[in-house]
Amino acid sequence: MTAAIAVPASAADHRPHRQTVEISSVQYDSPGWDNCSNRSLNGEWVEITNYSRRGVNLDGWTLADEDGRTYTFDHYRLAGRATVRVHTGTGLDTRRDVYQDRRTYVWDNRSDTATLRNDHGRLIDEASWGRHGHHQR
Repeated sequence: MTAAIAVPASAADHRPHRQTVEISSVQYDSPGWDNCSNRSLNGEWVEITNYSRRGVNLDGWTLADEDGRTYTFDHYRLAGRATVRVHTGTGLDTRRDVYQDRRTYVWDNRSDTATLRNDHGRLIDEASWGRHGHHQR
């Protein structure tokens, strides 16, 4: 079963305006069998989108799950009106795809929260699924 969620921001988010950078989509259950192959691990990802015209320096920003597994962006600039996909497995980083270089899954298929924080630890955005379904993105 493939699970990718992409729900637009709404009034229920209680945000006065759209964030400049936010989690735009999550595929927490990689397609096919969960066999820990690199292909399967990279089928699990989080997309982060910059909705502004200006690029944003994500150096030091973090993406974490509820268990504290954290990916830290290193020397990465997200161009204006661009999206980067953060894969769980290994690969060569590009402008559109970066890799956590993990050998095990990060995102729980039943229930989890992806949390994006800036380099000062300030909450930028969250996307949840499962028991927190009302906050899905």
